[in-house]
Amino acid sequence: MPGTRGLDDQRLIREIRPRQGADIPTGRWPASIPAVAAVLADGLELPAGVTFLVGENGSGKSTLVEAAAAAYGLGPEGGTVHSAHTTHGTESPLSDWITLVRQPGAPKWGFFLRAETMHGYYTFQDQLQGGQDFHTMSHGESFLAVAETYLNTRGFYCLDEPEAALSFGSTLAMIGVLDDLAANGSQILCATHSPVLASLPGATIYETGEHGIARREWDELDLVTNWRSYLNEPGRYLRHILDR
Repeated sequence: MPGTRGLDDQRLIREIRPRQGADIPTGRWPASIPAVAAVLADGLELPAGVTFLVGENGSGKSTLVEAAAAAYGLGPEGGTVHSAHTTHGTESPLSDWITLVRQPGAPKWGFFLRAETMHGYYTFQDQLQGGQDFHTMSHGESFLAVAETYLNTRGFYCLDEPEAALSFGSTLAMIGVLDDLAANGSQILCATHSPVLASLPGATIYETGEHGIARREWDELDLVTNWRSYLNEPGRYLRHILDR
């Protein structure tokens, strides 16, 4: 990839690699997930800018994002490198099995925006003196407020299905946030089910599935094909589901 190697390589994180000497129980979750197994076997390069992980539920994309965030030092339930809040630990052991190949001397700012645990993070912020009261906002408004507050400095950002809280218009606004981050030299690793979010020009897309993990173009994604087909003719899908 031109401009991302050698002396001109300014990426904060260059690769996710299996940790040397890690005791990885092959055949057990999460090592049994094909995409995770592929990363543990061969590593995963993280290009500059935005990298999307797309795939079906259970295909390992969120597990990989969570592990990368934890390996970077971000709170596994969301937050910055300084976040230490926890409610109910459910994270996988994958972060203990991987290491991140970093740029020497790179800044260590970042944020993990994890849709399913952001309520707990908002409570954590409420308890801090001067913390912003995200609870007074709608779900989507709070996500965009977090993005505007924390996703603005060069760093490594992990996002797990941020579209869960966003309307169509807010998803477009999030695309703008991600593009601005890429422009300032940040790297973003984002798991998503949104064909809209994944359409960000210049982004790298990896598709997870039974095949493992593979680079794809946006218009090659099953995600895009399926949504297009459904929106063009929803009745063709619904007649197999609805008893009418």
